[in-house]
Amino acid sequence: MLVAMSSDDDEKTGPGAFARIGAAMGRMRIMTGRRYIGRLAISRVGAGLELSHLDVLSLVRRLGLEQEVTVGAVAEQLRIDHSRASRIVTDLVKRGVVRRAASQEDGRRTIVTLTEDGMQLLARVNGVKEEVLAKVLGDWSQEDMAAFATLYTRFIEGLEAQARDFDAENAGK
Repeated sequence: MLVAMSSDDDEKTGPGAFARIGAAMGRMRIMTGRRYIGRLAISRVGAGLELSHLDVLSLVRRLGLEQEVTVGAVAEQLRIDHSRASRIVTDLVKRGVVRRAASQEDGRRTIVTLTEDGMQLLARVNGVKEEVLAKVLGDWSQEDMAAFATLYTRFIEGLEAQARDFDAENAGK
């Protein structure tokens, strides 16, 4: 049995919802490309820092929870060449926010870890991010924020899974 949907239903569950999500994703991509939060954080906490420094620091923290982080892993995750990743890591070592150390798994490998100063710098950057989110979400109910956090996380995890599948299917092409 074919059921006609009103335009309100279409906006909530059908092609209209996909269009709205797609449009929002496009706007988010533009905001991400502008690097607003990163630029704001640098203006507030990081004299002389670059966006690539924040990218590497955040990556070292996140990946470091799951695995040892090498310069190669930084290059792969950020999709930059190894020499660029090495230059950024070297600069961060000079700034005292990361250190190089021998791998506990394979002493021939060098890993990158955050220093205490690096953790404090990321805490200040996260403070700026939280300030931005607090302003954006300030008039949202606790229920709306909880629902958004759950749904947005589920959405991103789905995109990440599709990206991994795509990369696996296209490896070596």
